Amino acid sequence: MPVDDLTAPESPETEAQWGKATASPEETIFLEGPHTRGFELGRAFRIFHELIYGFRSLHFVGPCVTVFGSARFPEAHPYYALTRELGARIAQAKFTVMTGGGPGLMEAANRGAKEAQGVSIGCNIVLPKEQKPNRYLDKWVEFRYFFVRKLMLVKYSYGFVAAPGGFGTLDELFEVATLIQTGKIRNFPVVLLGVAYWSPLLEFLRESPLTNAAIDAQDLDRMLLTDSPSDAVSFIQKCATGQLGLRYVRRPPRKLLLERGV
Repeated sequence: MPVDDLTAPESPETEAQWGKATASPEETIFLEGPHTRGFELGRAFRIFHELIYGFRSLHFVGPCVTVFGSARFPEAHPYYALTRELGARIAQAKFTVMTGGGPGLMEAANRGAKEAQGVSIGCNIVLPKEQKPNRYLDKWVEFRYFFVRKLMLVKYSYGFVAAPGGFGTLDELFEVATLIQTGKIRNFPVVLLGVAYWSPLLEFLRESPLTNAAIDAQDLDRMLLTDSPSDAVSFIQKCATGQLGLRYVRRPPRKLLLERGV
């Protein structure tokens, strides 16, 4: 599906440059409440700069599928292998794989994409820990603000997969679900990968929020619960090509500058 190739892969920089200056007292001050107009204006400019940085960095990544997942699952865990296969199948479907760029299941998805000769992107958030970049990124960008980072993960994606994860994964999953529910983004495909892991959450949603009319049945029907990476990608492809209008096209051969007709 992507009609633009990424430029030559950029290897991750040294770990010392990843998540540098993570414990910033400025962010604590920023969230304390109102400050001087000069302080607030300076922070607004900093946020704007981070937005432009993200837009420019990710402009040519092509249609993406974003994979959310925990940084805490090791390579030996079965969920790592499952998410690695998912990343490979997403890449084989010609989507760019986008994750938070860190270890664990984010690494697994990026690794699968890389091994399948696909494009692998990471959008990192600066935090005091869990900040080492994984080795399977063609390109990574780093953000200070969660809301900017989450914007980038949504803006360039045509489907979302929640692999097993904790608070961060739940936050990202429900952010996407809310955007779809309220019509802020189109009815994009959402996959929950890991039946045993996510079934208790869906059971809670049916028994409490749905029963009390806090959500609608269609809000849950939009989500595919599966243990099959193949089924997950087929679902995403069907939605992306049917509902969202993406289509596969044959890339024209590139011409050399000295060829006639150039």
